[in-house]
Amino acid sequence: MTAVAQVLADARARFTGSSSPALDAEVLLCHALRRNRAWLHAWPEADIGPPDLARFEELAARRAVGEPIAYIVGHKEFWSLDIEVTPDVLIPRPETELVVECALAHIRGRGLVEPDVLDVGTGSGCIAIALGHERPDAHVVALDQSHTAAELAHRNAEHNGVPNVEVVEGCWFAPLGARRFDLVVSNPPYVATGDPHLFQGDARFEPVAALDGGPDGLCALREIAQAAPHHLRDGGMLIAEHGGDQGAAVRALFAQTGLTGAETRLDGAGIERVTLAYAPGAPQ
Repeated sequence: MTAVAQVLADARARFTGSSSPALDAEVLLCHALRRNRAWLHAWPEADIGPPDLARFEELAARRAVGEPIAYIVGHKEFWSLDIEVTPDVLIPRPETELVVECALAHIRGRGLVEPDVLDVGTGSGCIAIALGHERPDAHVVALDQSHTAAELAHRNAEHNGVPNVEVVEGCWFAPLGARRFDLVVSNPPYVATGDPHLFQGDARFEPVAALDGGPDGLCALREIAQAAPHHLRDGGMLIAEHGGDQGAAVRALFAQTGLTGAETRLDGAGIERVTLAYAPGAPQ
């Protein structure tokens, strides 16, 4: 038998490449034992039996080579929701919650009732589900070209009890025909091909298609900016996440396609993270 405290100490020493080795160790041990962190802290001397220890060792070995915690345990919190994640989709990140904040502010500011919202490249569905959860009156379309991502988004909507999310499978805006929306949101691929960040940290394990935005990182954002004006209602808004050094370029892209009043918002770290703009001719 091995005590909880010893297992955690050994794991912390192994997770040398992590920025949060203690937290990682606790999360993985909780997952292996099917206990919560309060139990670990209350019972540091509790013995861990061989089957549970073997399960933890398997999880710890994956983390020791850098595999993201979210993929190991199979879920990630986003907007206080429990989002299932797999290696087929991008791991939800806290900074992406700014997209949700901006979207909700627009809906409130315009006094929209039963708004139609489109999330392009939904992945796990985290943005769409957060919006649908906050606004049960909204009709949210979660669009992704990946079949596995679309299935995952559907499961996440069901798991979180958000029935007003419609998952649609297809490339960019193609499946939508002439449908128009009050709001289009997206967290598209925006890392430039060959950027060192693609080969560091969690990104090493995430799907390249969800990260790689082409030679300048703007290919997906360019597609969205060109198509969005044809799918926005009068007064509608486009909100897109992007890299910290892309704010000016994204504002220029939006202006080139007729979108107006482009503004870039900062995330919690003070980094340019989200740019929004209005449908052509919309009052601001």
